[in-house]
Amino acid sequence: MIMRKILAPLIGAALLSSAVYAVQEVDPALAEITNFRQYSDTFASAGQPTREQFQLLADQGFERIVYIAFTNNNNAPADADQLVKGLGMEYMHVPVAFDNPLPDDFYAFADSMRRNTGKKTLLHCQVNARATAFSFLYRVLYDDISIADAKADMNTVWQPNAVWRDFIFEVLDQNDVSAECAGCDWTPPPPRGQ
Repeated sequence: MIMRKILAPLIGAALLSSAVYAVQEVDPALAEITNFRQYSDTFASAGQPTREQFQLLADQGFERIVYIAFTNNNNAPADADQLVKGLGMEYMHVPVAFDNPLPDDFYAFADSMRRNTGKKTLLHCQVNARATAFSFLYRVLYDDISIADAKADMNTVWQPNAVWRDFIFEVLDQNDVSAECAGCDWTPPPPRGQ
């Protein structure tokens, strides 16, 4: 925890491909899934799993897969819904535009989570940027995780850009929660190439 808090500001916008800074220790096979982060026994987020990794998730007891990117992505299996359902897991798709996330997108995800809080769930997108932002919000609003801790966890994958920072602020504000916290830097990273 201390190491993560020291390193999080240094990591900034860097996308990490291992689970070195994950909230909880994870099975090494799960750590192979892009930016896999285990927040609790029943909630994790990640980038896009492969077909084989969906099987691994089922074998590891995951019961629900929530995908929050668009299905036309090159590395997303075109039949992911059928694949996941065929493995005995629930599948939910909430397409979230990376350049225009909407509070209703988040609430659609949160509503499904709230229907069955004990269901072991993986929330994923392509690289775990969208998913860590949604995870941040869900954990703060429904799991009583502090802003500072949830932000430090999110920062192990990325520092949200201005669009996502503003989206996070909007959802927090709608729920009467302040984004302020000691040590939280909400300054978006400069655009790539600058």
